[in-house]
Amino acid sequence: MERDEIDREIEIIKSTYKDLEKKINPTDLQNKINSIEPITRQPNFWDNPQHAKKVMKELQTLKDKLENLKNISSSIEDIEAMIELKDEAEYDLDTEQQAQKDIEKMTIKTKKVINKLEITTYLGDKYDSYDAILSIHAGQGGTEACDWTQMLLRMYMKYFDKQEWKYEITDEIKGNEAGINTVSLEISGTYVYGYLKHEHGTHRLVRISPFNAQGLRQTSFAGVEVLPIFEDDIEIKLNPDDIEFHAVRSSGPGGQHVNKSATSVRLIHKPSGIVVTNSSGRSQHQNKEAAMKMLRAKLFQKAQEERNKEREEASGDYKIPGWGNQIRNYVLHPYKLVKDLRTKVETDQVESVLDGELDEFIEAEIKL
Repeated sequence: MERDEIDREIEIIKSTYKDLEKKINPTDLQNKINSIEPITRQPNFWDNPQHAKKVMKELQTLKDKLENLKNISSSIEDIEAMIELKDEAEYDLDTEQQAQKDIEKMTIKTKKVINKLEITTYLGDKYDSYDAILSIHAGQGGTEACDWTQMLLRMYMKYFDKQEWKYEITDEIKGNEAGINTVSLEISGTYVYGYLKHEHGTHRLVRISPFNAQGLRQTSFAGVEVLPIFEDDIEIKLNPDDIEFHAVRSSGPGGQHVNKSATSVRLIHKPSGIVVTNSSGRSQHQNKEAAMKMLRAKLFQKAQEERNKEREEASGDYKIPGWGNQIRNYVLHPYKLVKDLRTKVETDQVESVLDGELDEFIEAEIKL
């Protein structure tokens, strides 16, 4: 970067920081932290583990925000001090170039931290801070679609790793010939549902088929479903009489992340017809609890979709959900392009996207 460019970047960082400081308000953050911390020290705090985990997660999120604000402020001061020292000191060419590189690195690093903090200010919906269940289902395209599902699974797991989120495959059904027919994961971390909720929809792949001896171009589809994980939330009430329970011993290929000795659980919600399965735990009880989480989430999603349908039908914008309504295209042939059809964000760096570089797409949708 040239000196003028660095100066502009620093001014942008300082302006963005001031706006964030007003929105987030460090004093309010510290007051919230001070009000929660005494609760976590009470002798009976962990008597309800689910509630305790929720409180600890909220506390950690508040502390992270406050720490990030402090770090950004310190970084701005450090960058300005480095520039001042560089301008005043008499360096040889190599030392001056190294100092310039250090300033650039610090500026880029600070921009990333401030951008991440800025994104969280958009995540104000009730469930944005919740953990999430992400499922991928092979659509039209047969074996191709199952292979595409496996590619998407890899892409998302690499993205989760970059975000330092924890995740576990809870259910997986292999394709008949290759790939995966359907797979579900539980993901935990900071603002997981808020970040992932816009990935919900149909993803379309265009490429030369590796399963076709004639080398024909093939279009494949996979559906991504993203649901918040509800623990004991009163919003989603379930009548035990409405749930049909089945338990069977797991068998067949389940993927390396699935516990082979687990007892698979299937729940059927009779009023809605929703079916969920889980085979990740070491006991029937664990699998049933996990399946209940997914059932609550699916009922929530169903209610959301019905509300959206009513609203869109009233405005004349309703479209029947289907494979023709994809949210993102991934083209590997005859050219390379990933394009989001909602935000119009696009890139020709397809391999990077499939390696989990999803920030540009996810952040654009959050800001939309």
